[in-house]
Amino acid sequence: RGTGMNRSVLLIAFHYPPLATGSGLQRTLGFSRHLPAFGWQPIVLAPHPRAYARVAPGDADALVPPGVIVERSFVLDAARHLSVAGRYPHRAADPDRWATWRWSAVRAALRLIRRHRPAAIWSTYPIATTMRIGMEVARRSGLPWIADFRDPMTDDGFPPEPERYRRMRAIEDAVLARANIVTVTTPGAARAFAARRGGQPVAIIENAYDESDFAGLPAVSARAHDAPFTLLHSGTLYPNERDPRVFFDALAALREAGDATERSLRVVLRATQNDAVLKPMLRERGLERIVELAGPLPYRDALAEMCSADALLLLQASNCNAQIPAKLYEYLRANRPILALTDPAGDTAWRLAEFPIARVAPLDGRDAIAAALRAMLACAGSDHCAAQEIAVHSREARTREFARLLDSLVREARSR
Repeated sequence: RGTGMNRSVLLIAFHYPPLATGSGLQRTLGFSRHLPAFGWQPIVLAPHPRAYARVAPGDADALVPPGVIVERSFVLDAARHLSVAGRYPHRAADPDRWATWRWSAVRAALRLIRRHRPAAIWSTYPIATTMRIGMEVARRSGLPWIADFRDPMTDDGFPPEPERYRRMRAIEDAVLARANIVTVTTPGAARAFAARRGGQPVAIIENAYDESDFAGLPAVSARAHDAPFTLLHSGTLYPNERDPRVFFDALAALREAGDATERSLRVVLRATQNDAVLKPMLRERGLERIVELAGPLPYRDALAEMCSADALLLLQASNCNAQIPAKLYEYLRANRPILALTDPAGDTAWRLAEFPIARVAPLDGRDAIAAALRAMLACAGSDHCAAQEIAVHSREARTREFARLLDSLVREARSR
């Protein structure tokens, strides 16, 4: 399976333990956990824990996989550490609130390179400062560089502020021009970046789930005959990208038709971060007894809830067609039926097309959503996939893809 520990790679990442949670944390942590099995020693450069508003309790190093070398360098969060009456210096937040990390991180990276002599550098967005660090370290060290975009920095109309868009676009263009390899998480992002790179290929390494996160979770038990069907959405509901109003309209239509009652259907919206906005919507439609706005859970508890739900809910607007929510892969591993309210032409629908557990309806299609809900209720949460169909989306499988890229990068560098 592995090839022996003979190479190392410097991973520059903002999101790393002891950060409490986040999909970016899981991507970098998973790579650092699994790379040794494929012959690569990970060396991680992360910010000092003061960068994080929320950290996991206990010893930060205890959360790091055994054998991983971690260096943490100085950083200030402009909004928390440099703010006076809610205002802070512009330069301290350009291109983001952690711009101060750049100065210490470049020096720390060069020290790590002298000490450990890695074969390559990897940096990951979203935190634009991380990409600026990767670019400068690659320039000063001469090492090949992989630039990883979990999301694009810019898109049509994003960021909405013209000056910020210009600055972010300039950083993004520089990264696309200078990186040896660019990786993204979806086909749509790959097509867009390849066009901007003059046809140079862009590699896709999708997000994933980590099997170790699910170890020991209880198996799904049969739902009691008198218990309501539970449909769960786990995570933030953004007003623009995950607007649930039409979904609520479909629920109200089912309730009025007698196809859904508080005894037959329970919708749990877990940790939306926008409960105050959602409550009036539910009240207007008379859905307070069917839809529950629930608070956040620790990560493992959230995964256990996914595994025990009768079905899982995903919402994504068409303006995010080139993105796939990271939670989708955890949903797949939970192996519960999925109701995806998204554009059938987008990347999320593309990824779900091969899975019989998934039903797709447009986020703005009330009648289609209602029909999908009726069909899902009729199946009573019995759909599931074979384990091997899901395993290809594990973090270990993704790390194998990453290691192959590193192998090819080293071979190319040696052939010059």
